Amino acid sequence: MILTVTPNPALDKFYWLRELPDIRVPVEEGILIGAEKSLTSAGGKGLNVSVFLAAHGLETVAMGFLAGHTGQIILRDLLARGVSANFVWIEGENRTNVALIVRGREYHPIHIHEEGPTIPPEAVGIFLRKYERMLRRASFVVLAGLLAPGLGPDFYRELARRARAQGVRVVVHAGGEPLVRTFPERPFLVKPDVREALRLGDLPVRTKEEILVAGRRAIQEGAELCLISHHLTGDILISADGVWEFEARVPLSTFRNLVGADDALVGGILVGLAQGKDLIESVRYGMAAAVASAEVEEKLCLDRERILAEMARVEVRPA
Repeated sequence: MILTVTPNPALDKFYWLRELPDIRVPVEEGILIGAEKSLTSAGGKGLNVSVFLAAHGLETVAMGFLAGHTGQIILRDLLARGVSANFVWIEGENRTNVALIVRGREYHPIHIHEEGPTIPPEAVGIFLRKYERMLRRASFVVLAGLLAPGLGPDFYRELARRARAQGVRVVVHAGGEPLVRTFPERPFLVKPDVREALRLGDLPVRTKEEILVAGRRAIQEGAELCLISHHLTGDILISADGVWEFEARVPLSTFRNLVGADDALVGGILVGLAQGKDLIESVRYGMAAAVASAEVEEKLCLDRERILAEMARVEVRPA
């Protein structure tokens, strides 16, 4: 079983626009923006990974904190997609995240993210007890996404420590200080989220050279593997044994929705490993899943045949 932890789940709403009005022009009666299409689904990095895993027939349990009417919608969506759930319910309302996608500029979506409810200390205690029990059945745990208000920067480190004590391999799919603080707990794989800032800790990751420096530091500080996005169609995998570049030979004009592509990448890697593929082939499958997801309007491409077809366009070379 693969366990995912999403401390700050969301309801994701997507709106496709033919064009984005110039909101700098003052209009007395406000501005009306018409969407030609919309989609809604449970969101948050860990939840997206669980949905991807469930679609591939893998047992997965999603954990985190749910609240209010939005939380009920998130839970129903997950259960309908075959994801088992073990959440802690709190007061308040889960956040709603909005993405505006303009036709012809799909590779530059506009994100509007809410903060989410504050997690009270008693809820953290309940969560940790549930988490310890779930670890007994898990082969991997994925710690994913932004921390909710009320959770300190060591939250992921504590979860990683508890997982490692039970022999569970840890994947950290997050960014900033919460990610960096997990390194001493020797996570199996770290996938930095660089959407807000092109940095890993205090190091920039804008160029290939900077990525190698930052990735090698992550390995030196305890991570077994570090996978960093180089650009929209490329990733660099760093380990103590070597460095590999993965490049998907696809034009940006084929992209329809980038939200969720990184989560499909992580999910695809886990699917490959669960199916007995070696590390490089597993990352190739993850890259193919990310590209396939970016090329459909749904958040995740769950069509295995399409993902396998995309693998032909993913090149790997030692760096």
